[in-house]
Amino acid sequence: MQGRGGKDAAVERRITETDASSLQADLQELISSDDEIDYSIKPEFYDPLLDEKDQQWLNKQRKGRSSDAVLSCPACFTTLCFDCQRHEKYLTQYRAMFVVNCHIKNDQILREQRKMKGKSKKKEDYGEPQLDINNGAVFRPVCCSVCSTEVGVFDQDEIYHFFNVLPSNS
Repeated sequence: MQGRGGKDAAVERRITETDASSLQADLQELISSDDEIDYSIKPEFYDPLLDEKDQQWLNKQRKGRSSDAVLSCPACFTTLCFDCQRHEKYLTQYRAMFVVNCHIKNDQILREQRKMKGKSKKKEDYGEPQLDINNGAVFRPVCCSVCSTEVGVFDQDEIYHFFNVLPSNS
């Protein structure tokens, strides 16, 4: 019986030594790479004045005007407008005169649908908007120039109307 107990003790010691060496190897892997960084040297990609430089650039783009939001494309997050005005009634819509990274599709025309006045009200006419081509406003689709996502329309008064954008605080 003792021989057997001696074997068990030797096997147990070998298992313990193996566990200790693998535990030490695991601890080496857990050391953070932050411990290897020398913080006494200034990083080459850090600029403490970057926020101030960005704000100066934005002020130059706006030319002193204030804005309700900075608008971005919902698909690729490209900035579309720095200077816009929020719609009074539809809070997710904006209008602007100066935009960046936008493309107008001149080959497409969208018209505003209006009901024709003076038409008799028959039972089958209810709820069907009639197109009045003579009085309807003409719009052209506006797309993001980076990913071609439709973000709004451009009207005949040369004003951009954005409805599919991500606004952020300006």
